[in-house]
Amino acid sequence: MSTHGITDGAERAIIENMLDRNRAALIETARGLSEADARRRLVASLTTPISLLKHAAAAERIWFQRFWAGLDESECDGYSRRDEGTFTVTDDESLADVIAEFERASRRSREIASRFDLDDAVDIPREGKVSMRWTLLAMIQEFARHAGHGDILREQIDNPAPR
Repeated sequence: MSTHGITDGAERAIIENMLDRNRAALIETARGLSEADARRRLVASLTTPISLLKHAAAAERIWFQRFWAGLDESECDGYSRRDEGTFTVTDDESLADVIAEFERASRRSREIASRFDLDDAVDIPREGKVSMRWTLLAMIQEFARHAGHGDILREQIDNPAPR
């Protein structure tokens, strides 16, 4: 996986590169945090640096393993329901564990996506018929949004407001 920017060339290479860059950006928002800081709740929701990564791993499984590969939930390599459980991190999971989980899920997503052309489409509950192109772009949007959330959380952790 290359995270240097591709700005010209084949459409698929550009899209996949942008997705990989957003995956890496999301990981970087949490990398190097202590276990306590990775779990710090700074907003009312379940959003923490570690839970963003856990959620992203689940999104990979939901979209690529469940929807594109057609796997049953029991065949996926982790949580793959479309609900708030995607943000749940157990006490025995370390930040390194969750980063590794996201990286594994991303590798598997790349492998599954490579089986399909950008114009191939599947029917997805809630969305209807979606193409692989749309799926990849939706994941870019998802991970960019969450990297932004992670950036703000990291800023709050690294530079707490004076009291």
